[in-house]
This record gives sequence, C-alpha cells and structure tokens, in this order.
Amino acid sequence: MNRVSIGGVLKVLACFFCPVALLAGVGGKAAEFPPPPSSIQTNGTISGLVRDRAGSIQGAVVRVPGTEGVSVTSADGRFTLVGLHPAQPVDLSASSPGYFVGGQTNLLPGQTNVTIELTPHPTEDSLSYEWISAFANRVQPLSCQHCMSSGKRSGLLPFEEWRRDAHSQSATNSRFLTMYNGTDLAGRRSPPTRYVMNRDYGRVPLRPDPAQPYYGPGYKLDFPDSAGNCAACHLPAAAVNAGYQTDPNAAKGVGSEGVTCDICHKVWNVRLDDSTGLPHRNAPGVMSYGFLRPPAREQTFIGPYDDVVGHSIYSPLQNRSEFCAPCHFGVFWNVQVYNSFGEWLASPYADPQTGKTCQDCHMPHAGAKRIAQPPPDSGRTAYSRDSQIIFSHAMPGASDEGLLSHTVTLKAEAHVQGTNLVVKVTIINDRAGHHVPTDSPLRHLILLVSAKDGEGEPLKFQDGPTIPKWGGVGDRAKGYYAGLPGKAFAKVLEELWTEVSPTGAYWNPIREISDNRLPALGKDESSYTFSAPAHGKATVEVNLLFRRAFKNLMDQKGWNVPDVVMAQERIVLPQ
Repeated sequence: MNRVSIGGVLKVLACFFCPVALLAGVGGKAAEFPPPPSSIQTNGTISGLVRDRAGSIQGAVVRVPGTEGVSVTSADGRFTLVGLHPAQPVDLSASSPGYFVGGQTNLLPGQTNVTIELTPHPTEDSLSYEWISAFANRVQPLSCQHCMSSGKRSGLLPFEEWRRDAHSQSATNSRFLTMYNGTDLAGRRSPPTRYVMNRDYGRVPLRPDPAQPYYGPGYKLDFPDSAGNCAACHLPAAAVNAGYQTDPNAAKGVGSEGVTCDICHKVWNVRLDDSTGLPHRNAPGVMSYGFLRPPAREQTFIGPYDDVVGHSIYSPLQNRSEFCAPCHFGVFWNVQVYNSFGEWLASPYADPQTGKTCQDCHMPHAGAKRIAQPPPDSGRTAYSRDSQIIFSHAMPGASDEGLLSHTVTLKAEAHVQGTNLVVKVTIINDRAGHHVPTDSPLRHLILLVSAKDGEGEPLKFQDGPTIPKWGGVGDRAKGYYAGLPGKAFAKVLEELWTEVSPTGAYWNPIREISDNRLPALGKDESSYTFSAPAHGKATVEVNLLFRRAFKNLMDQKGWNVPDVVMAQERIVLPQ
C-alpha cells in the first residue's frame, strides 16, 4: 500500500503503516506471496515483473532493501536478482521516477513470477497540508521520534542526532532572537531607532544615542511594522506559505521546531537561476523550495533511499548540494551576505567527478547501521545498512569544535636573524569546500602570534600585521585582542547611513568594506618580527581562533560564546 489515510495510520498496529517506519525502511512480515510449485528454481535468484496499472515499467531499480546489488528492469519490465541465499526469504523493493517505492515481502529465492506493482505519486503540492511534528504526542503518537530514536540523547538515530543539531534549534536560538528583537539575553531592549529627514534622501537612521542603554541592534528596532524574511530559513514550517509575513516570536507547534524533519522530507525541487546556478535573490529559504505535500488524509515522504517501501518517494536531490542552497545563500541591498553554497559552486569541490557535496562534510557517516528502531512490541525489525551510506543528522557546523579543528592547516616557522626573531605563518583552507569562515558575516578568525624569552617575558614586537580594532579593545586575558600581532579574517559590512562597522544588521542598507576570508584551497601567508632575546631560549606561540561574533556585539547582547582553537603551533628556539 502506497497512499494511506492519516486516520488509518493512527488506528492500525504501531509501525506497520507508520509513515516514519516506512520511510526508514523497516522490514517485517506483511502479506505473503507464495509462488506456485512450477515457478520455483533451485538457485539463489529471483525474477519477475515491475508494472503499474497500465503495463510494464522499464528502468525500475529492484533490490533487497538495505543491500547494494540491484537489477534494472528491461524494456518489458522484467528483472532478475542473483546471489541470494537459496533458503532465506527476502523482501524486495522497486523504485522508478514518478512512483512511490513499492515492493513485496517474504519471498523465497527461486521464484520467477514475482510481480511488483507501483503506484504513481501525486505531482501537485497541497498548500493546505499540516506539517507533522517530529515529536511524539497524544494527538500524533506516530512520529519521527517514535521510530527514529533509541531513547538515548547521545544516540545515532536521526531524531536524536537532529535534536543535538543547530537546525532543530534555529527557531529558538538565542542569538537569532536577540538580533531579531533588539534585546540582550536578559530581555532588555535597545531604544527604537531614531531618524532624521535628509533633504536629498528623506528619512534616514541615526546611530544609537550614547546617553541611552544599548543592547545591540535588532530588526524590529528598525522595522517594527514588518516581519521580514528571517523566518524563511529559521522557521520554514511556519513561513512556508508566508515567507515575508511570519514573525518568529509568534511561532507555535511544528512551526517552532526549526528546520524540522517533515520540511526536509517534503522537498521536491529547488528553484535556481538557470544563468547562475544560484537561488534567486528575492526568494530566500522556503521561497526557493518546491514542496510535494500530499492531499488531505494522505501521506508522502521524500528521501535519499530507493528501497523504502511505502508512501515514500526516492529523490537523488537529497544527496546533492543544491538541496542546501536556499538557506545558505542570501543577498541584502545588493550585497552578498550569505554565500556558502555559491562559494562551494565556484570551487573545485563542485566537480561532480572529483569533488564533495555539502552532505559529505556536514552529514558525515557516524557509524550507524540503521536509520530506525521500531518499538519492541511492534514485531518488526529495521533493515541493516552499510554505515557508509547512512548520513548523520547531527550535521556539524560552526558550533562543532571537532569539525572546526580539522578545517584548515596551520604552518609556522621561526628563526633568529641578527637581532630579530622572524616568524612566518601559513594558513591553508585545504578541507573546507567554501570560504573560511562562511555564511554569517559575524563569524571571523583571529590569528594570534606571540613570542617570549626564556623567562616568559614578552619579546618586543617590531613589525608585521596586527589585529584590527574590532578584535576587541581591552584585557587580552578576556579575549580583547585589538593591536596584538596577528591577523583577522572576516567579511566586514558597514551600514550606509550610520557607518556602523562591522555590522550584523544587514537588513539595513549596507556595503562591503572588505573580505579577506580564505576561499576553498586558498592560502594566506604573513610574517612577524620580534626582538630576539639577548641570550637563552625563545618560545613562539601561534593560535588560530574561530570567533562566533564581533566582541563589541557579544558584549552588547550578553552572548558568552568562547573562542574555538582551530589550530595552534608552538616553537622553541634554539631547537
């Protein structure tokens, strides 16, 4: 059965027609199809026909779910699978574009007349569809949590990985909400934006009043009567039919679950500009996705496996970088603000033969061998799969220290040249398929270079680049590094009217001041000169830090996000 009633789902035995269980490839005993004696062979093969109501289907992929061996149907719809254990019953799946994945269960190898009939899936998106929550509840007991969780917070099944991932928290992320509302973490709100009339340009904003308490910028401070388009990426389930009219503060239910499971598994296509391969500038997030939501009282799920029998649809798009494009690309006031997808597209990593997709790095194989775990009382088992074809839903990103520490290569060398100690530093972005750092222009890298004598006293800095003012003016022990030897790597934006720079308030008219981030496979070299010690040893320390946001903004908002050490080197001279 491919198209099922939602009401019926809730009335049958747990997991038999559970939408999540079917999506996950849960096997078990269903209807049996014993062949007549005349059709039995004695070898480990099984053959038959894939068809729909009109006739045979050419090019359908038939396999035992969870295995690699396949048979592709011929012009007359026939298939033959070989290499099966002669005495071990198997399930079969069949997939073809335009159809739900279909199959048969409990088949004995040797049969020659197996028939798998596929059902066409809907082709029109239903705007009235109500999203399914990822969480189990009384109204909706069968959910992603029901079958895709082991009950362990640290588990490897999709639901528990998603719960640990930033995508599940995109609607409630405190940094996002304080930036949207113009508050700090304590809820204190900055004064509304002040304006003056300019003879040539009309109403223009002023800088914040220094005599008033200020807790950082906020979209609602500048545009109190508009919801903006932030929800198009942060709250896609809430904004799917109203990308510019959804206030994140008003989200409820599934709409507040962030990038929830049902959203991704209803994506049917991505609308890209044919001339650039990028999303259209005026259609961020859900506005660039084409969804395939089912009609009333029916259900469909779209996923990356072609062997999940039920009301599921196989889509190769889920394994391609284009799937990520709409929420990782954004242009504001004709300035490219977010562009990790575009950076990847312009890099060698986009080569389909030798490159890597977003999923390869951000949904890495974590060792799981199943993507579902049916309840013990269901009488069903989950198909085991090769762990190398199961993508993790933990989706590590800018908050994952392990990922950050394996993103670039840092090389440092030092030598004494007369009365000087010269340090040369090379940073290579050799493991990220986009710029480092990428996406949010608040993110930046800070390279710190220091030298001390044998007594631990700092050696005098003579020449070389230094950390800019926005690296933080103040106590070095507290992370204020402005003026120290080193470099900072960032996309720096400036507000046109107030000239606040760097700014994260890119909803206002802005311009790009500079961008020295490291592109994919890019390299940066810098040199620093210190006074050499009169005698004894010298110790050079080089640290590359990832910082979530500019220091001044973090102070305003009360964000306490520690820097992450991406790489470090320590050199002792003489060696």
